[in-house]
Amino acid sequence: MEHLHFAIAIGIVSLLAYLKRRSAKRPPYPPGPPADPLIGHLRVMPTEKHESVFHEWSKLYGDVMHLKILGRNMIVLNSVQAATDLLEKRSALYSDRPNMNVYVGIGWDSILVFLPYGQRFRKHRQLLHSHFGQHAGPKFQPIQLQNALILAQGLMENTKDYQHLLGRYTTAIVMRIAYGHQIISDDDEFVRIAHDSGYTLNNSGPPGGTAVDHFPILTHFPSWFPGTHYATFARNWRWAVDRLHDRPYEYVKQRMAEGTAEHSFLSEQLDTVSGKTLTDDEIRDLKGSAGAIFAAGGETTWSSLETFFLAMLHYPEVQKKGQREIDSVIGPDRLPTFEDFNSLPYVARVTQEILRWHPTAPLGVPHRSTEDDIYKGMFIPKGSTIFANIMGMALDESFNPDRYLPKSQGGSEEPYFDAVFGFGRRICPGRHLAAASIWIAVATLFATVNINKVKDEDGNEIIPELDFETGITSRPKYFPCTTTPRSDKVVRLVSTEFDALSF
Repeated sequence: MEHLHFAIAIGIVSLLAYLKRRSAKRPPYPPGPPADPLIGHLRVMPTEKHESVFHEWSKLYGDVMHLKILGRNMIVLNSVQAATDLLEKRSALYSDRPNMNVYVGIGWDSILVFLPYGQRFRKHRQLLHSHFGQHAGPKFQPIQLQNALILAQGLMENTKDYQHLLGRYTTAIVMRIAYGHQIISDDDEFVRIAHDSGYTLNNSGPPGGTAVDHFPILTHFPSWFPGTHYATFARNWRWAVDRLHDRPYEYVKQRMAEGTAEHSFLSEQLDTVSGKTLTDDEIRDLKGSAGAIFAAGGETTWSSLETFFLAMLHYPEVQKKGQREIDSVIGPDRLPTFEDFNSLPYVARVTQEILRWHPTAPLGVPHRSTEDDIYKGMFIPKGSTIFANIMGMALDESFNPDRYLPKSQGGSEEPYFDAVFGFGRRICPGRHLAAASIWIAVATLFATVNINKVKDEDGNEIIPELDFETGITSRPKYFPCTTTPRSDKVVRLVSTEFDALSF
């Protein structure tokens, strides 16, 4: 027995010596907050608003930080430069995804944004990039223009229902493109489907950053057990994501069988496999790639437009300046179109500032390193979860569209904040569609309505708080506001053009 104890002791000493030699050979980890033995940074990890905490920490520890929780390495990138250097220039090492148990449990694992890097990811990405490339924009513009007009009409009639109408606008665009279905009425079943599935994206916690992600065993524990909140949420709301994937798919198949289907992404894909018996995996891929159009386009654009409304209440001078540009360039006898893009530079800057001021995905979706790497003398181990702190990169609380102007024109010459759409091989394939949907909505709203603060019982204007929900996407928490038509003439103009629409 003594020999056994002696052998074990020698083995432990040898292991520790090996680990020490191995550590001595490699560079140090990136800096980070002090950690506890064994549990690492578990005690200091935030439970919400991770992006804000990480930004504060970056002031002490730099643009690249290392955190560790129970042996799991996490790297936080707090600058565009660091994220570009790693996630784009070394994309071969940083294009994978970590396990995200909450989003997998809720059913989002079949869409591009959550797929692990590999053949299936490349297949989905090729499908979406071919449909939504930069040069594909013109084919979607009639859909966007039509729905921008419907949005303006709705805001003139239902002056306190901005949130629902913005959701209907963005949902209508992506549903038309993905499935060929035009949403007209508020009781359209696809509005409810989009709302319910979107709710899961806003309330499932930071991907890869919840207790369930750190302790997967929590998915099997009862809801009363500490730390199981998001696992319970995933179980309770999986039906919503399943319905998003299943119901539109069956709708398109039925319309194609009847010969009444409008052209769409899904009908186009189904045409290519016409006459073939699809496997379950092939059907899942079709549902997932079409569902990604909503998840990556509709929900994020909806959040961005709510952020625009919030910004207009805090910065009314921006709204006035945008309206002046519209009045000067467009005049009172027509509404803006995409042909006016180059003539409306302020509207373009407002669009970019919406994307920067509060990014819809504050921490993006985490990447995973597939090999050991060294960056600026810092060691990034294989299997690390990589967070790009997009909110931290963008952080400037003032909403100032003129920051992008040259210094000679009073600006700061800041580049557009493209980081909001992700990095490298994981960049959003629908980014051009999303930006165009925001632009035409902003231009149309500047032309047609005033966005106003609500008054309290004493007649004082209510300035809403800058408070946002936490999830993979982040939208403003509900705030009251009203919209009023800019003039009687614009009411008649919108009404005339709305009546001319054919559905």
